[in-house]
Parts: sequence; structure tokens; C-alpha cells
Amino acid sequence: MESETFTYTSYLRTSPEALWQALTDPAETSVYWGAELITEGEAGAPVVWQERGVRISHPEQTVLTAEPGRAFAYTWHTFTPEWAAAVGVDEATRAALAAEPRSRVRWTIEPLYGQVRLRLAHENLAPGGLLRPMIAEGWPVILSSLKTLLETGEPLPEPG
Repeated sequence: MESETFTYTSYLRTSPEALWQALTDPAETSVYWGAELITEGEAGAPVVWQERGVRISHPEQTVLTAEPGRAFAYTWHTFTPEWAAAVGVDEATRAALAAEPRSRVRWTIEPLYGQVRLRLAHENLAPGGLLRPMIAEGWPVILSSLKTLLETGEPLPEPG
């Protein structure tokens, strides 16, 4: 049985402050993720996604937790037809994703022996849904690029 939460832990040679900046600054998220996460970074603030020229906002896309250098959580983005066209997702897949419950992303940042442990929990995933296998493939790539960026100053190259 699939879990309703996807978890991933990474250890980064950086500071909690630098990691917080990388998770919350749209200029940095665009470098290692290819998408800008735009928010004021306060609980209750809206979250806007900007990816490949498409801006995605929705009243239910909000920050849930914002503790600089410690924890950051938000609701996952809305699957719009414009987003799907921009990233190459067919309409049937987009509609199936949109029918799943809105999920949440939770980041936990912990200093540990001169490095930082970053825990990601992507929660409220539909059992047997399409989003879980997509993020199970995508999150490790994004987090590897984040780690590489913070440790070397350069993200991983984009596939292709």
C-alpha cells in the first residue's frame, strides 16, 4: 500500500539561514528548480508559482508554516491547463492530477554536526494517484540540484 506521504532526507554542507534563503527566495528556487516560488514567507500568505512563463495562483495556495531557518510548509500548487501546456502534461493527466486532493509540502531544517539535515514531507497524497509517482521521481532531482547549488555555487544541469 502506498503511503499518503512522500519523504526525503538530505544532508547539506550549508547553514540553516542559507538553506532557508534557497527555499524561500524566488530567484534561488528558479536556479535549482526551474520554478519560482513567490511568497512573503509568512503563515497565511499566498503562494504563487511561476514556471516557464506561466503564473499559477489560487486562494488555497498558502504558506502553512514559516519559521526562518527551521521549518517551511505550504500547500502544493494548482494544476491549471496553462501549467500543463507549459510543462508538456497532457489534458487527461492534468485533469486526473487536479481531481486529487490538494497536497502539502513541509520542509524541516535542522543543524547537525556542522551541516544541515533537510527533511521534505510531501503530504496528503491520494493513494494510487498520479501525483505520488511524479513527485517521487521529481523531488530527488530537485533536492540534488539544491544541494549541489548550495555546496558548489552551481545547480545540476537541466536534463535534455
